Amino acid sequence: QVQLVESGGGSVQAGGSLTLSCTASKFTYDTYSMAWFRQAPGKLREGVAAIDSDGFTTYRESVKGRFTISRDVAKTTLYLQMNSLKPEDTAIYYCAADPRYTLERRQHFGYGLGTGAMDYWGTGAMVIVSS
Repeated sequence: QVQLVESGGGSVQAGGSLTLSCTASKFTYDTYSMAWFRQAPGKLREGVAAIDSDGFTTYRESVKGRFTISRDVAKTTLYLQMNSLKPEDTAIYYCAADPRYTLERRQHFGYGLGTGAMDYWGTGAMVIVSS
Protein backbone atom coordinates (compact mmCIF):
# COMPACT_ATOMS: atom_id res chain seq x y z
CA GLN A 1 0.00 0.00 0.00
CA VAL A 2 1.49 3.32 -1.10
CA GLN A 3 1.75 5.87 1.68
CA LEU A 4 2.56 9.57 1.41
CA VAL A 5 3.55 11.45 4.55
CA GLU A 6 4.05 15.21 4.62
CA SER A 7 6.25 17.11 7.05
CA GLY A 8 7.67 20.60 7.47
CA GLY A 9 4.53 22.65 7.93
CA GLY A 10 4.33 25.42 10.48
CA SER A 11 3.81 29.11 11.10
CA VAL A 12 5.85 31.88 9.53
CA GLN A 13 5.58 35.60 9.02
CA ALA A 14 4.89 37.07 5.62
CA GLY A 15 8.05 37.14 3.54
CA GLY A 16 9.45 34.07 5.26
CA SER A 17 10.24 30.62 3.94
CA LEU A 18 9.25 27.02 4.62
CA THR A 19 10.13 23.72 3.02
CA LEU A 20 7.62 20.90 2.88
CA SER A 21 8.67 17.28 2.44
CA CYS A 22 6.66 14.28 1.35
CA THR A 23 8.07 10.81 1.88
CA ALA A 24 6.61 8.10 -0.33
CA SER A 25 6.72 4.47 0.74
CA LYS A 26 6.15 1.51 -1.61
CA PHE A 27 5.95 3.91 -4.57
CA THR A 28 7.74 1.94 -7.28
CA TYR A 29 6.25 3.33 -10.48
CA ASP A 30 8.54 4.29 -13.35
CA THR A 31 6.16 6.77 -15.00
CA TYR A 32 4.39 9.18 -12.69
CA SER A 33 3.59 12.70 -11.63
CA MET A 34 3.70 13.99 -8.08
CA ALA A 35 2.20 17.22 -6.92
CA TRP A 36 1.46 19.57 -4.08
CA PHE A 37 -2.08 20.78 -3.53
CA ARG A 38 -3.47 23.14 -0.92
CA GLN A 39 -6.82 23.85 0.59
CA ALA A 40 -7.62 27.01 2.51
CA PRO A 41 -10.64 27.18 4.85
CA GLY A 42 -13.84 27.44 2.87
CA LYS A 43 -12.08 27.04 -0.48
CA LEU A 44 -11.63 24.28 -2.99
CA ARG A 45 -8.45 22.24 -3.12
CA GLU A 46 -6.10 23.65 -5.75
CA GLY A 47 -2.96 22.40 -7.41
CA VAL A 48 0.18 24.31 -6.50
CA ALA A 49 3.04 22.56 -8.32
CA ALA A 50 3.82 19.24 -9.94
CA ILE A 51 6.83 17.27 -11.16
CA ASP A 52 6.98 14.10 -13.19
CA SER A 53 9.27 11.13 -13.65
CA ASP A 54 11.08 12.95 -16.48
CA GLY A 55 11.80 15.92 -14.24
CA PHE A 56 9.40 18.36 -15.89
CA THR A 57 7.63 20.80 -13.60
CA THR A 58 4.60 23.05 -13.65
CA TYR A 59 3.30 25.70 -11.22
CA ARG A 60 0.13 27.63 -10.65
CA GLU A 61 0.57 31.24 -11.66
CA SER A 62 0.33 32.73 -8.17
CA VAL A 63 3.37 30.81 -6.88
CA LYS A 64 5.68 31.07 -9.88
CA GLY A 65 9.04 32.54 -8.89
CA ARG A 66 8.33 31.91 -5.18
CA PHE A 67 7.85 28.13 -4.88
CA THR A 68 10.10 25.36 -6.18
CA ILE A 69 9.11 21.71 -6.44
CA SER A 70 11.81 19.05 -6.51
CA ARG A 71 12.29 15.38 -5.81
CA ASP A 72 14.97 13.09 -4.51
CA VAL A 73 14.46 9.90 -6.45
CA ALA A 74 16.80 7.84 -4.26
CA LYS A 75 14.96 8.86 -1.12
CA THR A 76 11.54 8.83 -2.84
CA THR A 77 10.94 12.23 -1.32
CA LEU A 78 9.11 15.20 -2.80
CA TYR A 79 9.87 18.75 -1.68
CA LEU A 80 8.24 22.14 -1.93
CA GLN A 81 10.48 25.08 -1.17
CA MET A 82 8.28 28.10 -0.42
CA ASN A 83 9.84 31.56 -0.34
CA SER A 84 8.36 35.05 -0.01
CA LEU A 85 5.30 33.56 1.64
CA LYS A 86 2.10 35.59 1.73
CA PRO A 87 -0.91 35.35 4.06
CA GLU A 88 -2.92 34.01 1.11
CA ASP A 89 -0.61 30.98 1.03
CA THR A 90 -2.13 29.86 4.34
CA ALA A 91 -3.67 26.43 3.82
CA ILE A 92 -3.34 22.73 4.44
CA TYR A 93 -0.83 21.43 1.91
CA TYR A 94 -1.23 17.91 0.52
CA CYS A 95 1.16 15.71 -1.37
CA ALA A 96 -0.37 13.56 -4.12
CA ALA A 97 0.76 11.08 -6.74
CA ASP A 98 -0.48 9.98 -10.14
CA PRO A 99 1.10 6.55 -10.83
CA ARG A 100 0.32 6.51 -14.57
CA TYR A 101 0.98 9.76 -16.38
CA THR A 102 3.71 12.31 -16.99
CA LEU A 103 2.73 15.99 -16.91
CA GLU A 104 2.49 16.03 -20.69
CA ARG A 105 0.00 13.17 -20.65
CA ARG A 106 -1.92 14.74 -17.80
CA GLN A 107 -2.22 17.89 -19.88
CA HIS A 108 -3.29 15.80 -22.89
CA PHE A 109 -6.07 14.16 -20.89
CA GLY A 110 -7.17 17.46 -19.39
CA TYR A 111 -6.01 16.79 -15.85
CA GLY A 112 -3.40 19.54 -15.71
CA LEU A 113 -2.81 20.64 -12.12
CA GLY A 114 -6.15 19.20 -11.09
CA THR A 115 -6.90 16.34 -8.73
CA GLY A 116 -7.88 13.95 -11.53
CA ALA A 117 -5.89 10.69 -11.69
CA MET A 118 -4.12 11.50 -8.42
CA ASP A 119 -4.60 8.10 -6.81
CA TYR A 120 -2.56 8.62 -3.69
CA TRP A 121 -2.78 11.40 -1.11
CA GLY A 122 -1.06 12.36 2.10
CA THR A 123 -2.95 13.59 5.14
CA GLY A 124 -1.72 17.17 4.87
CA ALA A 125 0.54 19.67 6.57
CA MET A 126 -0.69 23.02 7.88
CA VAL A 127 1.04 26.19 6.72
CA ILE A 128 0.10 29.46 8.40
CA VAL A 129 1.47 32.76 7.13
CA SER A 130 0.81 35.77 9.33
CA SER A 131 0.93 39.37 8.16
